[in-house]
Amino acid sequence: MHQVRAWTAALALAVAVLVTATGAQANVALTQVSADPYTNSTSQHATDVEPDTFADHGTVVATFQVGRFFNGGASDIGVVRSGDGGATWDAPGFLHNTFNSGDASSPFERVSDPSVAFDAAHGVWLVSSIPLFPNTSVPTVFVNRSTDDGRTWGPAISIPPPITNSVDLDKNWTACDNHPSSPFFGHCYTELDNFGDGDLELMSTSTDGGLTWSVPIRTDGNDKGLGGQPVVQPSGRVLVPFESLNGTISSFSSDNGGASWNKAVTVSHIRFHRNTGGLRTSPLPSAEIAADGRVFVAWEDCRFRKKCPGNDIVFSSSTDGIDWSDVARVPIDDITSGADHFIPGLAVDPTTSGSATKLALTYYFYPDSSCTGGCQLDVGYISSPDGGAHWGAPTQLAGPMTLDQIAQTSQGRMVGDYISTSISGGFAATVFAVGKPSTAAAFDEAMYSPGRLTIATAAEATRLSTTAGVATGPGIGATIQAIRQD
Repeated sequence: MHQVRAWTAALALAVAVLVTATGAQANVALTQVSADPYTNSTSQHATDVEPDTFADHGTVVATFQVGRFFNGGASDIGVVRSGDGGATWDAPGFLHNTFNSGDASSPFERVSDPSVAFDAAHGVWLVSSIPLFPNTSVPTVFVNRSTDDGRTWGPAISIPPPITNSVDLDKNWTACDNHPSSPFFGHCYTELDNFGDGDLELMSTSTDGGLTWSVPIRTDGNDKGLGGQPVVQPSGRVLVPFESLNGTISSFSSDNGGASWNKAVTVSHIRFHRNTGGLRTSPLPSAEIAADGRVFVAWEDCRFRKKCPGNDIVFSSSTDGIDWSDVARVPIDDITSGADHFIPGLAVDPTTSGSATKLALTYYFYPDSSCTGGCQLDVGYISSPDGGAHWGAPTQLAGPMTLDQIAQTSQGRMVGDYISTSISGGFAATVFAVGKPSTAAAFDEAMYSPGRLTIATAAEATRLSTTAGVATGPGIGATIQAIRQD
C-alpha cells in the first residue's frame, strides 16, 4: 500500500487556516480542507469540485475532483479524512499519478466522478472514479482501497468493462451492505451508466472488500439514466434511485446480492427549472437510508412554484422501493421568495428510524433566481429531527460567490454535479466547493468544511413540509440533458 502523495508545507499550512464566509448571513467559520496543487496548463487551476462524503464509526472520508478540465474530468482525485466526525480534518492526499501531474507512465490523462463508501465487513474504505482519455472514458471504473481507516490508499483496481460493442462509462457510485444481519453482509455495489450504449444503467458487485468486481450487468428492464446512488436495507435488498432518461426519478433493486437487478419503478416525474447564468446542474438524486430501511431521495424540482421560476429541494421516501410517498418540499423559504435551489446533498442518520429519523441537507442556491445584477451563488444547510415532517431554520454556510470564481466546463460553471452530507455521532458533516477572488491563479476554488453541524431539535423544527402528488411537465424528457464528464 502506498502513502497518498503528501502536500507541500505551504499547502498543509493552508489547511489549518480558518476562514469566514462573506456575504449576507454567511457567518459560519469554514476550514479549508484541500486545494488544487497542480500546475499543468491543460486543466483549470486552482479548482476542487464535486465532493462526496461517507461516515462510519466516527470517521468521515471526503473525495473530490482536483484540477478540473473544461471538457471533462480532472487532473486527479483528492481525498481527505476526519477522525472525529468532521470537527477536524487531516491533510489531504491524491489517489492517481495522472499524465498531467507529470507521471508519463500513467495510462490515462484525467479522472472523474469520485464516490466514497465503507465496507464494515472487511474494514475497508473504497473510492471509485472513472479514468479518462481526452473526450472519452477508459472502459473501466477505478476503485482505490484503504485498510487503515482512510489514512493511506492502495493502487487502483479496475472493474471489468461491460460486455458490449461500445463503452463510454459515466457517473459511478459505490455503496456497501453494512448490516450484519443481512445475508449479503460485505457485498459492495457500484452503479455506473454506459453512455456508449444510450446511458444504460449497469451494476457491478464485489464480495471481497473491493479486491475483485463482477462484470457490470444491466437491469431486467434495460433501464437507462444516470446518477444512481445505491443504498442497502437491513434485509440486504439494494435500492438504486437514479435520474431516468424519460424525465423521472426512478429506482431499481436487487434481492439476491447483485446477481440480478429488477426493472425500475417510478418514484416521481420531474419538473425542472434550468437556472439562470448557466450554472451546471441537473436533477440528479441524492439518496440515503435510515436504520429501519426507509430510503429517502432528494432532488431539485420546481413543481411547487407557480410557473416554475425556480427550484425547491424536494424529497420522497419508501420502505420497499416500490411504493413511494408523495413528493414533499423542503421549506427552506417561501414559494414566492424568488430563490432557486439546486445540487442537494442529503444525509440520513443511519442510527435513527421512524418519526425520529434525523435528516440533514446541504445545497447551493441563488437568493434571486433571475440573477438581476449578476448571479450570487450561496451554500445553505437545513435539518429535520422527524423524517422531514418539520424542519429547522436554514443556515447560510458560504457565499455569495460569483460564477466567474468557479470552474468553467462545456456544460457551464461547476461546483459539482453532486455534493454530499453525512451524519456521524448525531452531527452533520459535509464538504463543498467555494470560489473566492483569485490572486495567484486563474481560480481559487477549494474544498471547505463547516465543522460539525447540529440537527434541529423538535422544539426548533417549526417549518412545516408541504406535500403534493406527482407533478409532470410537458416535454420534460427532451429538456433534461444528461450531465456527463464532458
